[in-house]
Amino acid sequence: MQFAPDPDFYSVVEVEISSLSIGGSPRSSGESREHVELLAAATGPLPPIVVHRPTMRVIDGMHRLRAAQLCGRRTIPARFFDGPEDDAFVLSVRLNIAHGLPLSLPDRKSAAEKIIESHPDWSDRLIASTTGLSAKTISELRRRTAPESPCVARIGRDGRVRSINRVSGRTLAYDLMTKDPSLSFRHIARIAGISPETVRDVRKRMHRGESPVPAGRHKRAVPGELPPAGPVDRPAARRALEQPPAAIVDRLKADPALRLNENGRDLLRLLNIHTIPREDWVKIVDSIPPHCAEIIVQLARGCAQGWRECATRLERKISKT
Repeated sequence: MQFAPDPDFYSVVEVEISSLSIGGSPRSSGESREHVELLAAATGPLPPIVVHRPTMRVIDGMHRLRAAQLCGRRTIPARFFDGPEDDAFVLSVRLNIAHGLPLSLPDRKSAAEKIIESHPDWSDRLIASTTGLSAKTISELRRRTAPESPCVARIGRDGRVRSINRVSGRTLAYDLMTKDPSLSFRHIARIAGISPETVRDVRKRMHRGESPVPAGRHKRAVPGELPPAGPVDRPAARRALEQPPAAIVDRLKADPALRLNENGRDLLRLLNIHTIPREDWVKIVDSIPPHCAEIIVQLARGCAQGWRECATRLERKISKT
């Protein structure tokens, strides 16, 4: 999956209406004529529609498109989304519950069933936040539509992967270590859907000749989002920072906890801007005219102070986990 907030997603361009395609909308009943006429009569500019660039299909804004057609316009302002079609549908659902004419309850449930199928590794709460339904409703839909899901772990709203069943995760980790003792903790954790610290505990228990599952947990096999099994892996974070900044930001762009909410997209956009190579910074500095230098110095220091405060707050937050 990819929902990268690249500059094109924030750029608004005029698009020929004749070049757009429709279909695949989560709205089963089509557009409301009354709402279209209301938008056509609006005196101010309407928000841009969102278009899936690979297919030129309208992701969000069919009522605005119909209103533009009703007014005889040939073009309409739009933003482009470049991700896969499955993610385009998710974005369509998310946008259509956030503004405009809300999706009906049956349409939300139908959309949830489709997302459960296309994103089986998403947790009930993550899908619930996307569709405007409760996690309990998503759980019921999942049991009815995908009772035999092969996933052993799911991605939560915070972007962290959690085991659906800690018992099965620990058991799978034990089997993997038995078959190949050379496997790293992180590799096993990724396959079993548990944390590296949990894998470490399984290894210790195995060396002591104990069961991989602590006493009292054998009966705990209820699917759902569980709290993280171990602390934040700070050495792993430091190793990740050995990569080029652009590569790190690309990895963050794949995190649904960031890319599927407005604040997260703003953060990714800022990080993307600040990952330009050092030589480009040199060129930028060399091109600044002398009469602008002093004020840019102050602005740059202010931005740097903002990032320092952000880092300090995050360090405090991490220390509490």
